[in-house]
Amino acid sequence: MRYFLKISFQGAAYHGWQIQPSDVSVQETIEKALAMVLRHDTPITGAGRTDAGVNATTMYAHFDTEQPIANPPLLVRSLNGILPQDIAIHDVIAVHDSAHARFDATSRTYRYFAHTGKSPLLRSLSWQCNPHLDFEMMNEAARHLMDYEDFTSFSKLHTDVKTNNCHITEAQWERCEPPLDANVEQWAFTITADRFLRNMVRAIVGTLVDVGNHKITVEDFCRIIEKKDRCAAGTSMPAHALFLWDVKYPYDLIHLSQIGH
Repeated sequence: MRYFLKISFQGAAYHGWQIQPSDVSVQETIEKALAMVLRHDTPITGAGRTDAGVNATTMYAHFDTEQPIANPPLLVRSLNGILPQDIAIHDVIAVHDSAHARFDATSRTYRYFAHTGKSPLLRSLSWQCNPHLDFEMMNEAARHLMDYEDFTSFSKLHTDVKTNNCHITEAQWERCEPPLDANVEQWAFTITADRFLRNMVRAIVGTLVDVGNHKITVEDFCRIIEKKDRCAAGTSMPAHALFLWDVKYPYDLIHLSQIGH
């Protein structure tokens, strides 16, 4: 039997999603909890590989077990009782045996948060930006992302992917109303695509910030994409303000009842 887990986590304490030889990861932490509850090793496969420090409001992962899970809500409660406070399991979902958390995903959405003044409340989950950033100009540049497919300029170097092509369907900055901290303005950059390259969102945001600071023009931004050269793009932004926000699957993927709590 195959099941999907719906997961959220704060990434500050972890070296990303994927298991690492000598660093603690989100995947490893969940697998250890599953092994304790199910009493056998239970590898999981995630919908993506978030980098060190990146958060997730919605991450899916699948796992297999020989025996059906008799009480999914109990499994959710048991896992949450074992897992640290920065990782939560929200649902256990029975799926087709061929369903795949990574390869069946049709889109992924990330959000990057920024705030315009000193905020003790937001400092661990949002980036303090220049209060005079030109978000209108940043949005003008962001719209051009949907004109391109090859995002080599925003990819971490020396990755093992076969292609740097991605299909972006949404990319825009919006003011958060109301902000979590009423003393500052808060903005969020939302980007949706069929897939993302390593470090891609943080590199895009860093280059858009260069536009917002009037260091480069919108035309420069487009030329950076066309150069297909990571060295031409802006800095990689801090990971703590980035969230994997949502993952979408085909409508017929989840065919049994969703277990919530």
